[in-house]
Order: sequence, then structure tokens, then C-alpha cells
Amino acid sequence: MIAAGSNIVALAVKATTTTIPIVFIATEDPVKLGFVASLARPGGNATGINFFSGELTAKRLELLREMVPAATRVAVLVNPANAMTTESTLRDVQSAARAMGLQIQVVNASTSHEINAGFATFLRERPDALFVGLDVFLSNRRAQLVNLASRYTLPATFANRDFPEIGGLMSYGSDIKDVYRQVGVYVGRILKGAKPAELPVVQSSKFELVINAETARMLGLTVPPTLLATADEVIE
Repeated sequence: MIAAGSNIVALAVKATTTTIPIVFIATEDPVKLGFVASLARPGGNATGINFFSGELTAKRLELLREMVPAATRVAVLVNPANAMTTESTLRDVQSAARAMGLQIQVVNASTSHEINAGFATFLRERPDALFVGLDVFLSNRRAQLVNLASRYTLPATFANRDFPEIGGLMSYGSDIKDVYRQVGVYVGRILKGAKPAELPVVQSSKFELVINAETARMLGLTVPPTLLATADEVIE
């Protein structure tokens, strides 16, 4: 069987086989992505977990605005090589930004050099905050992103807790450890004879807001009491 850890991988293996069982991790509605026929009865050789990170885009932007209430211009960093996720991220963030009266500046980066170049433009453009899109490559470059956000004193929000744990300002998203645990559960059930077609897609239900208070102080920000009260973890 195959465990597919991203939308791109899931699409690739779905196109390769209709018989080998697949357990996928999807960032948004897997029916819309074409992974399954329905959430309750997938109906093919694939099932998995929808961890909603793509669908939490508007909420992440709202939380960033709450952290930086004076913000009017937000840079959005995305990886154009991950076209499917980037398209949905930009659609959702632009819609949410219009509702909040925010201006959006899109920055594309699919290499470390392009990340550096993107941050260099912030010296000219001077956005008030940074929204980093959900993407495996960007997640793998988290140390670079956190260091650059610190160097440019730019408040930034991320999709998972790996970023604030190493100095990023804040993150909001699904509990990724719980997502992978559920992948393991389904892999075990399938290896014991269960059919993917009959295993409902699991909808992630654990979401966490993580704030790095030390980074907030370094940026000259006061974390609002409402965020402190709702945060799942505040890193001092």
C-alpha cells in the first residue's frame, strides 16, 4: 500500500494505480480534489485524512490581523510549483483580505534563493505582516523563513507549530501529529484487510493556535489578551 503525505503525491499515485490501497493526507476537501467519490464512502482504492489547513486560510489571516491590528498591507508567500495548493490559498486569502480591508502583496518562491529575493523586496515594499502559505517546501525551509522574518522584523503567521517552536511569531492549523497518527491507524487497518473504499475520510478536529511570546516582544508587539486566552500554547 501507499501512504501519500501531500496533495501532489496523492494525485500522482492516484493516476498511477487503481488497485494498490492509498492513504492520503489532503489539505482541503478530497472530493473536490478528486481523491474520493464521497467522504462517507470513498468508493475506490483511496481514503485518508482531510486536515483542513487550506480551509483555515481566512481564520489564519484574522488571527494575524488581531495580533497586528494596525496592519493594512500583508505579504503572502506561496510556492508556485505547488499550483493546486497555491491557487486555493490565494483565492481564500484574497477573499478574506477584501472582507477585512487589507491589501495583499503576493510573493512567489520555490527555491531558497527566491525566498531570499522575496524578503529583499520587503525593504522596498514594507508590508506590515507576512502570511506564509501551506506548502511542504516552505515548511522544510522553516529555519530560513523564521530567521528572515526576524532579520526584517516582520510579524509572520504560519500553518503549523514547527515554526513558532523555533522562533516564528504564531501558527494556526491542524494538529499535524494527530493527522499522522490517524494515517498510521488507517494503514494498519488496511494491512489487516480493511478496504479503502469502505473507510470514511477522517475530518481533522484538532486545531491549535501557538504563539511565541518572546518573538512578539522582540517585534514590539503586545499579544492581545483574547489571543492569550484562546492560544493552545504560548511559548516564553
